[in-house]
Amino acid sequence: MLTNIIRLIIAGILLLGSIFLFIKSFVGLGIVAVLLSGLFVLFHFKNEKNLLAFYFLRKNKFQSAGKVLNGVKRPERMIKGQEAYYYYLSGLISSQEHNNSQAEKQFKKALNTGLRMKTDKAVANLNLSGIYLSRRNKKLSKYYLQEAKSLDKQKMLSAQIKEVEHMMKRI
Repeated sequence: MLTNIIRLIIAGILLLGSIFLFIKSFVGLGIVAVLLSGLFVLFHFKNEKNLLAFYFLRKNKFQSAGKVLNGVKRPERMIKGQEAYYYYLSGLISSQEHNNSQAEKQFKKALNTGLRMKTDKAVANLNLSGIYLSRRNKKLSKYYLQEAKSLDKQKMLSAQIKEVEHMMKRI
């Protein structure tokens, strides 16, 4: 929490410095100072480790993403939205490493903490459905699958949902 306050203080100082630079007719340096101030504000709301982990996940480098997330010592000190995405990313990495019990815990924490995007909630629910299906708990699997269906308004996960439904029929 202290680092977030320090980031905002640095952003304020840079903003004041940019105003001073604009007054003294150093427009180029003032613009650079405003942009730097904006970066500090951005990293207040978007945790850089989460952003880096998202990048590695997009490139299918799960080991690197795991190393980045392991660098976070206290995720509970993050802003609630970023904390939720930390748990969401940790759950995705754990599920790729076939550590279902850890993935289940992380996805539940992410959903309870509060993911913002409905598609992310749908992915978390779909993964929970798959985890419970692998444990042969059809009732909980069906519950989380229905949640994923209701959250997937743009039908981005329809193929995966159909696959889980097909697997559910075999059990």
